[in-house]
Amino acid sequence: MALDATFYALVGLVLFFALIVYLKVPAMVGSALDARADKISNELAEAKRLREEAQSLVAEYQRKRKDAEAEAAGIVAAAQREAEMLTAEAKQKTEEYVARRAALSEQKIKQAESDAINAVRAAAVDLAISAAEKVLAAKADATAQEALFRKALGEVKGRLN
Repeated sequence: MALDATFYALVGLVLFFALIVYLKVPAMVGSALDARADKISNELAEAKRLREEAQSLVAEYQRKRKDAEAEAAGIVAAAQREAEMLTAEAKQKTEEYVARRAALSEQKIKQAESDAINAVRAAAVDLAISAAEKVLAAKADATAQEALFRKALGEVKGRLN
């Protein structure tokens, strides 16, 4: 058998493999790979746990947001009801005020009409008395005038009372 370079390369390769096996390199590589795999699986488990925690926090915040929106909607609805109630109350008070003012104005107008009618009647009575006195003074004598005057005065008193 010839000892050429291929043979020495083969012997070197076998010695290299024997040295690697003797120094337990495959076990070290295996344990290193196992440690790396354990580390990766731990990181994956941690990532999964963090993801689930984040999802639960997201769900909780969404629930809180929905609760807050519902509460805000309730507050807005209550405010609208209160505003409508205040508007209705103000409208009712305004209508009552206008009705009172209209009634008061009508009463004042009726009173003014009554006063005007009474003033016209009094002026007419005074004018009639004055005219009657002048006509009677011109046509009647003193005795007839006094009798007519008393009769007319009695009629006027009767009508005014």
